[in-house]
Amino acid sequence: MKKKIDMCFVRIICLYSFIPILIVTILYPILPRLLNYPADSIDNQFQIKLDGITYTVQYLFLIILVVFFSLIILFIRAYRMYKLTSKINTNKLSQNETLSTLYKIRAFCYNTPYLLYFLEIFIPLIFLPLTLYALKAYPIAILKICLVYISFLTLASVITFIFAKNEFGYILNLLSSMYPKLMKEIEIQNSNNKKRAIKSLPIKLILQILPLVLVTLIFLSLISYQQLSKEIGDVYYNSYYVLYNNTFDKHFSSVEEVKQNLINLQLLDKSHKYFIIYKNGDYYTSDNSTLTNFFVEYTLQKSESQNNHTFDYYCLDNEGLAFKCNLSDGSYCYAGIYYNISQPIFLKFIVSCDVILCFIIFIILIYISFSLSREIKTVSTKLKKIASSNKNDINLDETLTITSEDELADLSLAFNLIQGFTKNNIDEIKSSQTTLMEQERLASLGQLIGGIAHNLKTPIMSISGAAEGLNDLITEYDTSIDDPEVTSLDHHDIAKDMYSWITKIKTHTEYMSDVITAVKGQAVNLSNEQDISFTVEELIKRVDILMKHELKNAIIYLNIKMLANEGITINGDVNSLVQVINNMISNAIQAYNGKTEQNIDLIIDQKENNLIISIKDYGSGIPEKVKEKLFKEMITTKGKNGTGLGLYMSYSTIKAHFNGDIKVESEQGKGTTFSIILPLN
Repeated sequence: MKKKIDMCFVRIICLYSFIPILIVTILYPILPRLLNYPADSIDNQFQIKLDGITYTVQYLFLIILVVFFSLIILFIRAYRMYKLTSKINTNKLSQNETLSTLYKIRAFCYNTPYLLYFLEIFIPLIFLPLTLYALKAYPIAILKICLVYISFLTLASVITFIFAKNEFGYILNLLSSMYPKLMKEIEIQNSNNKKRAIKSLPIKLILQILPLVLVTLIFLSLISYQQLSKEIGDVYYNSYYVLYNNTFDKHFSSVEEVKQNLINLQLLDKSHKYFIIYKNGDYYTSDNSTLTNFFVEYTLQKSESQNNHTFDYYCLDNEGLAFKCNLSDGSYCYAGIYYNISQPIFLKFIVSCDVILCFIIFIILIYISFSLSREIKTVSTKLKKIASSNKNDINLDETLTITSEDELADLSLAFNLIQGFTKNNIDEIKSSQTTLMEQERLASLGQLIGGIAHNLKTPIMSISGAAEGLNDLITEYDTSIDDPEVTSLDHHDIAKDMYSWITKIKTHTEYMSDVITAVKGQAVNLSNEQDISFTVEELIKRVDILMKHELKNAIIYLNIKMLANEGITINGDVNSLVQVINNMISNAIQAYNGKTEQNIDLIIDQKENNLIISIKDYGSGIPEKVKEKLFKEMITTKGKNGTGLGLYMSYSTIKAHFNGDIKVESEQGKGTTFSIILPLN
């Protein structure tokens, strides 16, 4: 199991490394296009001069930062998980310690995907703005870049979350296969815990679907806005280029002449302005506003190569058209139009639409998730009701209404089918149980009849012999009445012999009466129950009488060891207890597999306030797998010759009628001891 869990963690670490790297690798080449970065302005000396760092270095730094923090936290938690799994594999923990450790591992597997999910979203929200602010980026640039980054990283975190959940679920399946009982106990405890935080179905669906919806809306809105801005900018650029290229003379005597020519040219919008940028970086604007250092440098270094098109800082919605003007003194300057391409009305419109759509989708998601949760919960509630109900209170005729034709309908249909099968199985089990109990009664009656036949045969033969003897004495006495040779002493001898035969008949009839009384009580017990007080002496006497025949036939010796007071009183149905002890003695006889001249010990002892009746044999013993299932289900080691019902009913009888218990100790090849524990109070 340890190796399989370790492999799961290798796959999880690969997921949290590979998927974000794959997503950001896709983002790397398209980010400048999405945000309309000025042409030839990244990953070169121009960018280094202005920002001190290239786009690629910025990108790698931010991505490594995000992935690094997620992996560090994952490694810390994985190390903790490694210690827990290693602790379990030592097999030196008690059951409570193992349960506690499994509970921690389960909590780890459930919580870690959510923790990393939030970290992969919120770490960029913290570090991206701070990093861009440190690079002195403009607020609007920070906002746009963060929106694109977070959109893609959220997509990566959702994908990673889905795949990682499967891997963590596989770990839980491994633990369930190794510790089914303990994991089942943990799940039952957890199902009863009402504080399940983000683990409910509606929250799960919202966490996985709503971020994707938000990412999609933000991404599409940003693309739409940037595309519209670019088209507006192209319209302005082309219009000004056509308008000024043919009318604006590139050779001037002075800067003042350049200004005069600019003023005479028509602007397409009142918000647009003229500008002149000197060779040394100084500038003039028609409205005395400031120009960014980026715009000035780009105009001086890049505008000619970009067909007189110039741009403001990354993500700023400002562009311009600049012509190089040669002056008579041999110097030059750049003159042109500076214009804004932002569309605030359109931006407000798409933001409003995004908010409305998000709200509508959120409401729909809540409704759908709660609807799904309600339908699934209906099935689980029904199943819990069946599982927790008393066997006599289960209503298996109540079915679920199918209201759709999807997988949930299949679930409801499967529940109805299972409920029908369960009802049929219960009916069949009850019928089979009745049949088995009837067979057990008939088998017990067969044993009783065999015992009667053997136990009564000897006394009946003796009584028959006594009757013949009496008949001979009566005949002898009758013929001697008129015989003068028969003396008074002879009459007394005849009477003495007759009395002797009558005494023998009386003894045998008393024995027959005891047998009949014991058998009658045992037979009545097969259909009726009665609680009476009886002594240990009476109990052992009945057991001895009823088992004599079977023990004699098997040539097995029953050694009764009385370590307790024979006068101890027991309250309950004596016949039920006799049947339980007899069943165990019969099992002990059969444990010898036909061997004769063997011993069975019937030990009666008192410990504290309990009477302990032990039946001990020295036979083949019980296999460990069978011993674990004794008293829990009908199981037998006799093959086709047994049903396993005897011990099952014996355990039920002791539990139900005497509030006692039955324990078993067995070692293969050395024998088995069944101990019946009866509380005396």
